[in-house]
Amino acid sequence: MCKACDYTIHGKQHHFGWDNSIAPAERVEPGSTILFHCHDSSAGQLGPSSTLADVTALDFGRINPVSGPIFVEGAEPGDALKVTIDSFTPQAREGRGWGWTANIPGFGLLADQFPDPALHVWSYDPGTLDPALFGKEGRVPLKPFAGTIGNALAEAGAHSIVPPRRVGGNLDIRDLAAGTTLYLPVEVAGALFSVGDTHAAQGDGEVCGTAIESPMDVVLTLDLVKQARLKTPRFTTPGPVTRHLDAKGYEATTGIGPDLMTAARDAVAGMIDLLTATRGMAAVDAYMLVSTCGDLRICEIVDMPNWVVSFYFPRCVFE
Repeated sequence: MCKACDYTIHGKQHHFGWDNSIAPAERVEPGSTILFHCHDSSAGQLGPSSTLADVTALDFGRINPVSGPIFVEGAEPGDALKVTIDSFTPQAREGRGWGWTANIPGFGLLADQFPDPALHVWSYDPGTLDPALFGKEGRVPLKPFAGTIGNALAEAGAHSIVPPRRVGGNLDIRDLAAGTTLYLPVEVAGALFSVGDTHAAQGDGEVCGTAIESPMDVVLTLDLVKQARLKTPRFTTPGPVTRHLDAKGYEATTGIGPDLMTAARDAVAGMIDLLTATRGMAAVDAYMLVSTCGDLRICEIVDMPNWVVSFYFPRCVFE
């Protein structure tokens, strides 16, 4: 329970997709602090006891539920919604935080190379957020954040939750964690803000298509910046963003060529090959693991005709 919160948005107050005709779950004044009970990205279709059969049976019409929407009084097109991200608290089962990572056929950066479903269910301490165990040796540092966070679009009708948009949405930016301040363009009266798709950890790129998908209670403060005229979201972090990963350094692989997407694929495939060779992991397990903690980075984009993308895997996972 959030004693400092002005409002609570319960788990039933969620929706799928963006549609500016959805009735607000709550109307709030600027400066209000709100507790959101957010579902995992499967909307409960996957859980601690799930199997591969549950992955193949996923209903994609129920993917990425977001809690809300919130009508912020006085918000008008051209304003920015200032979102101060206060905290994330895992929704524990039997005293444990939990989450899942899956390879979903047809989804992910290397979908053509990994056509079969795979699933890893995570368990972790919700109080300490100590690194979560992967297999016998891997331990992934946790850093909770909201994968989907945004406002309603000006265009009428229903819009898929999957692609990110100019007003936010399925951004999957790992650094939208506690302490960060996010600014979102407002395109409709009231902004109609929603949040969900909470993660316990993710690497930059979320390369297999899923992170550690974990239901969380999220506390946010919503305010307005009048006539900010933002074109796309921007955010400010309170300090360094990779301390949870940096301690032991990184192994890094590269992709080099004239196409950034191909280079990104090559860099990730190279890391999967490295982990299978050095750690004895199955390739699909390596693919899911790197999605939760490894980072894709554009290292060079000016030396035409070839660009360089690197994939950084934190050594602390195995040390």
